[in-house]
Amino acid sequence: MDAELDWNRTLREQWEFHWNHQLRARLDGLTDDEYFWSPVPDAWSVRPRGSSTAPVQAGAGNFTIDYAFPTPVPAPFTTIAWRLGHVIVGVLAGRNAAHFGAPAASYESWEYAGSAATALAQLEAQLYVWLTGVRGLGEAGLPVPVGQKEPYPEAPMADLVLHIHRELIHHLSEVCLLRDLYLHMNGATR
Repeated sequence: MDAELDWNRTLREQWEFHWNHQLRARLDGLTDDEYFWSPVPDAWSVRPRGSSTAPVQAGAGNFTIDYAFPTPVPAPFTTIAWRLGHVIVGVLAGRNAAHFGAPAASYESWEYAGSAATALAQLEAQLYVWLTGVRGLGEAGLPVPVGQKEPYPEAPMADLVLHIHRELIHHLSEVCLLRDLYLHMNGATR
């Protein structure tokens, strides 16, 4: 790696800049109505335990996330609640456990948020663990293979960091779009 360029800082700033200057403020004031709102019938969501009709209802607490394996084609539309649940657990918490010593996490064992405020708190907690873990890799940890905990075990950690950041930007931008759609469909104001 180039000794003059701090690659670890550059990788973290890719996400941190987007979060601090584009995304975080767009999530402020997320209401429970927005969180659970579905613009189409039969969208996958996070629901009170026992109220889903999805083939799989994963989760350990009072709320479960809708799922199916294999994923139907076309994939069902998903609510903000579902998208946040996916980001919190599938994108962040599982990786935090696999690579940074966080508690084990899976779709089946997670206690999904029953409110927007709780989901945002879970998101921020997992982001903190992720960024702390990435920072802790330093420069030396970036070329190290991710290992058997990932689908491409020989890929370097730097590839995983870039992948996770793309996933975060992608899915949280979808959340922002759904918020905009909710606002325009319901005449709400922020």
